[in-house]
This record gives sequence, structure tokens and C-alpha cells, in this order.
Amino acid sequence: MKNLFQSGRILLLFLVVLCSLFSCSSIHKNTYSADLIIYGGTSAAVTAAVEAVQSGKTVLVVSLDTHLGGLSSGGLGFTDTGDKSTIGGLSREFYHRVWLHYNDSAAWKWQKHSEFGNKGQGTVAMDGENRTMWIFEPHVAEQVFEDFIAENKITVLRNEWLDRTNGLIKENGKIVSFKTLSGKTFSGKMFIDATYEGDLMAAAGVTYHVGREACSVYNETWNGVQAEVFQHGHHFKDKIDPYKIPGKPESGLLYGISSEPIAPNCSGDNKIQAYCFRLCMSSNPDNLVPFPKPENYDPANYELLGRVFDAGWREWFNKFDLIPNRKTDTNNHGPFSSDFIGMNYDYPEASYERRKEIIQEHADYQKGLLYYVANDPRVPKEIHDEMQKWGLAKDEFQENGNWSRQLYIREARRMIGVYVTTENDVLAKREVPQPVGMGSYAMDSHNAQRYVTSEGFVQDEGDIGVSPEAPYSISYGSIIPKKEECTNLLVPVCVSSSHIAYGSIRMEPVFMILGQSAAAAACNAIDGGIGVQDVDYNVLKETLKKKNQVLKLQ
Repeated sequence: MKNLFQSGRILLLFLVVLCSLFSCSSIHKNTYSADLIIYGGTSAAVTAAVEAVQSGKTVLVVSLDTHLGGLSSGGLGFTDTGDKSTIGGLSREFYHRVWLHYNDSAAWKWQKHSEFGNKGQGTVAMDGENRTMWIFEPHVAEQVFEDFIAENKITVLRNEWLDRTNGLIKENGKIVSFKTLSGKTFSGKMFIDATYEGDLMAAAGVTYHVGREACSVYNETWNGVQAEVFQHGHHFKDKIDPYKIPGKPESGLLYGISSEPIAPNCSGDNKIQAYCFRLCMSSNPDNLVPFPKPENYDPANYELLGRVFDAGWREWFNKFDLIPNRKTDTNNHGPFSSDFIGMNYDYPEASYERRKEIIQEHADYQKGLLYYVANDPRVPKEIHDEMQKWGLAKDEFQENGNWSRQLYIREARRMIGVYVTTENDVLAKREVPQPVGMGSYAMDSHNAQRYVTSEGFVQDEGDIGVSPEAPYSISYGSIIPKKEECTNLLVPVCVSSSHIAYGSIRMEPVFMILGQSAAAAACNAIDGGIGVQDVDYNVLKETLKKKNQVLKLQ
């Protein structure tokens, strides 16, 4: 009997060890838990994960994407810095590591370092005094993010999509767990939604807004419809006929022009600023791929641009911003460009299937645009000939046909949290409570619609660029939901702000800042066994200062 008992204990021990190495059931195999669960693969997700690990917490990153970094590794290499003195913590560490990379002569494969120059957006590209670099190639950014993950031994589960229908379990105002479409379940003490879309936030029942608020909602000047307000030059400066047959309304409108009448200025709507791909192009003949012709290419879709060229516009190359190795971060510029205006209104709330369609529609539009300018005889010869010297960078996004993997989701859902950041915060019209980071960029909204004026000409609407006189703080209340809605969720990307204020916040350095601050707050909440709304701000502030976060300029 004694031997039998001992044999049973040995068998039990063997089974325990076996279960620790291999899953004992499909349930256990697909169940994951950690102190902090981060949903998303953006730059904010990475900095949040690093902060959590360095603060002694277990963390899992559940990423929709295979590649980490979002826009920072997806083509946006000409960084929207604003006042770079506001960028601290892990966000600044990211740009320091970029600087280290380009200090190595081996990084300059397609041009000499001395040939690059040192031009950035409102700053030098390579700041030797502060050991930071703000201009970079996509693959360099991705490697920095992957290094962050590897060095901190962070587990990332990739290509995992939240079951938005019934995948989230919430009890007593707290998220218990969520399930992904692959069948995996993730449970944690705290959760961070670090996506551009805010799907986890929405599934948790947190209040949010999509579209532009009326100016009256938050006592603002620059929100809502802003027709005939031209601040960036991204509008039709000449009187361009909008009809397929000029002068004949009965022939119908050209592609991309809305027949909807323009609403009064400052009125709210469901429209959101335009999306595009930030393209990495090359002018090196040994490292370029000719612009591809989409299968559904139709030159008639670009007739409006042809008419703009006919009117004498020649600014086509103005936003081919140079990054190292004879490449660009190419962005929208002018009245008709890479922004696919008015074609994204349903994206924030759309199903995954519909979002994929919208992304493909944007890719087809933009690929067709490039092909048109490079090949169509309708294009002025001097532009056509210059465009022939460019192509997609052969050594970037190689698994995706050299095309960026990340559509620029400039705005989607925006949480309505404990505190709503508005233009009154950005423009220093009120004092910001409990700051956890800073912003400084202009309130930058791209066009939201293309319409026909009362005079019968085409015009764009929604392009706003209002700069603050000084950097401003972002409140802790803008990254947490209301207490009655959820007590263990933080949202550093789809933050609580008005449309126009989000135009300033939505910069990648700021997302990295807020990602780190959100994780620090989550760790404090875990330590205290409390909800995120009950975190002692004074304790959090001291934590963030020790991490070299910049909360307020003295």
C-alpha cells in the first residue's frame, strides 16, 4: 500500500511538471494572464510594456499587427516633434537610439552621411548636442521597437484581434478578460488600449465620440465645420470646375467631390480628417521599385488633379520630406494629394472586414495617384519627368510589396473620460490639472470633405493649423475613463479630447509619452489594489519625474 501511495505521488508530480511544460487542456493552452495586458502594437504599446516590466510587473502585449511601432515604423519618419524639450522618458530614449544608429557609418548604405544635410520638421534632423535624431527610415524605427521588446524580455502575441462582439468580460466596473478571434483569452489586473481605433475601450462600454464637435460643446473656436478657413494651403486656390463636363452640372461631379451642401461653420458632424499612407520613396536607381499600377486603375479618378495642374499649380514635390539614404517620408500636400478626403467616415466603427476594404481603397487610390503623376500624358512634362526619377524604396516593407503596412489613422474614436482636453488647454486658456505628459504641436486637422461652393467651384474643408504659443500639459484625466464606466483601463492613444485638440495630441512622440505614463499609473494602481481613478497623483508624479518624463515646463 505504501509503495502504491508513493507511486501515486510520483505520478502526480510528473503530471504537474508535464502540465507546466505543456498545456493539460485546450482551455489552459489558450489562456494567458499578467499584471498588465496591453492591446495594440503601436509605439505607445511598446513604451507602456517597457515601463511595466521596468516597474517590476508582468505584462503581455496583444498586438493586432505583426510588425510593431504603428506609424513610427510605418513610414512616418519625418517626426512631428513640435518643441522637442517636452519629449522625455522612453519617448526620448527612442529618438536617442535612432541617433546612435545613424552615428554608425554602416547605417549610410545608399548615400554618404555628409550628403544628407540636417533638416528636420521645425528642428535639426540630427541633434548632436542632445544625442537625438528625429528623422529616420521605417526599418530603423521597427528595429528600435523590437530591441525594446527583446531587451526587456516582453512577450508579444501578434496578429491577435479582439473579439469585439462578445469577447470582453467585465464585472463590477472592471475588465476581467478579453478574447481574441483566435480563441485566446487574456486576463489581467489592469488593461491598456494602445490602438489607434480604441476597440478595447469601446468593447468595455466606455463613452467616446467620433467626428467633430460643435464649437459650443467645449466653448471652442476651431472645432466643427471650418469652411473657407485656409491655414495650411491645402485648398483650391484657383476656381476649378467640379463637373465631369466643365460648366455642365448635369454631367455629374468628378470623382471624390461630395454633393452634400456645406453646413454652417462651427457645427458638429460625423466627419473625420482624411487618412493616407506616409510613403517611403527612393530616388536611388539601385533601390527603387517603379510605382505599381493598381488593377482597378482609372485615370478619370485624377482628372481633378489634372485641372489643378492646368491652373498652374506646381507644388507636387513639396512634401517629399527627405530621410536618410535618399528616401522620403512623403505626406499630403496641396488641394489634391495623398489624402483620400471623405472616404473614411465609417472606419472608426466599421467591422474588421470593412476596415480592410477601406485600407485597400486608400492604397488603390494612392497607388493610382502615383502611377498617374508618373505616367499620364495629362501631367505637365516637368512634373512627369521628375516623378519618373522616384519609386517605392526597395528595401522597405519588402513583405508588403514595398508599401507601408500602416494607414495613417489620424483620428478615430476619442474617449470622453474624466477630463476632456480641448483647445482651451492647448492654447493655455486654462490650467491643466494633474499633468502626465506634454504636447506642443499645432492643432493640425487635415481636410474632412470636398464640396461644391455656392459659386459652383470645388473646395476642400477642414484643414486647420493653429499653433499654441507655448507647450501645454496633458491631464491624467484624459487617459482614464470615468469611474462609473471602468476602473482598470487606461487609454493613451484614443485619449479624451475634442477633435481639434486631438489634432495636436495625435503625434507619435506624444503617444509614446502617454503610453509610458499610462503604464506607470497602472503599476501604481496594482500596487495599491485600487482603480486608476483613485491613484494618488502626487505619487504618480514623482514616479514619472524619476523616469525623466516632462510634465510641465518651468
